[in-house]
Amino acid sequence: MNSRNMIRKSLIVVAVMLCLAFAVSTIAQVETQTSTTTGQATKAVKIESGEVVAVEGNNLFVKMSDGSVRDFPNIPSSAKVDVDGKPLGVHELQPGMKLQRTTVTTTTPQVITTIQTVTGKVWHVTPPLKVILTLENNENQAFKIPDGQKFTVDGKEVDAFGLKKGMMVTATKIVETPVTAVTEHTQVNGTMPAGQPVLIASGAPTPAPGAAGTSAAESTTAGSEKLPKTATGLPLVGVLGLLLIATSIWMTLLRRRFGLRG
Repeated sequence: MNSRNMIRKSLIVVAVMLCLAFAVSTIAQVETQTSTTTGQATKAVKIESGEVVAVEGNNLFVKMSDGSVRDFPNIPSSAKVDVDGKPLGVHELQPGMKLQRTTVTTTTPQVITTIQTVTGKVWHVTPPLKVILTLENNENQAFKIPDGQKFTVDGKEVDAFGLKKGMMVTATKIVETPVTAVTEHTQVNGTMPAGQPVLIASGAPTPAPGAAGTSAAESTTAGSEKLPKTATGLPLVGVLGLLLIATSIWMTLLRRRFGLRG
């Protein structure tokens, strides 16, 4: 039983809130419409060129064409530069690279028009400039009267000079706000210095052993046919001398032996 009462009270509260919301919207009786008018866009192109001086972390230092050095900090690692057709990140840029940044700025004039339609009672009118209406919430509000504006009174259209105090009219407030939409598109291209490929490895290849103009195979063959010179001829002369001395002693001993026998 208590639950039914709670549900009934909740439904009553919701119904009252809906009625109040409807009443507020009826009292206000203001309808707002917004539209945007776009004019002809204009484009401005700016070209900047420079040479990479150094890369420290995600900071890029570039010497501009006027001689000044500019710091481009916190460049995202995902950003790429087209260098000779190869997309390179900031950590792959090298000193000496030529960079060119093209920035296209598009400026588009726009007019935002806000139209408010209000129903109220004429409290005061200054034709053809403005009219003050008393809204149904008993608040007075002034409205600017545009040129050629018409008001609806009892289903008939009248101009500002036909308004009288106490008339129930429908008035329209028009507000035009000029704005400017600006968009930028930036593209960076680069080139390597003449004769230097992108990301070239430092150092030179080690030449193959052998004389100039001789291949490695030819050098190996020549080395295998001619042994290196490891000693001089002096030890050989000494050995020969010792052999001669030994032979002389041996001959002397033979002579003495045969002499005794004879």
